[in-house]
Amino acid sequence: MRILILAALPLLGGCLAKTAIGVATAPVKVASKMVDWTTTSQDEADRNYGRKMRKQEAREGRERREAERRCRRAPETCGGGR
Repeated sequence: MRILILAALPLLGGCLAKTAIGVATAPVKVASKMVDWTTTSQDEADRNYGRKMRKQEAREGRERREAERRCRRAPETCGGGR
């Protein structure tokens, strides 16, 4: 039985070392993940800016079409007063 335990020790040494490395690097991995969650990458910033601009352009287009409809219905209320 002791021979089996002695034969297994070199194999367990690698497991222990791997576990020790995993425990030592865990705080670094957690901190890295927190930084990723709290910061915005350039790609995310570009995507958010593009979405904001598309919404703004859509809103301006709706407002322009509505103003054109109002002008067609009542030209005297438009700025031109044709």
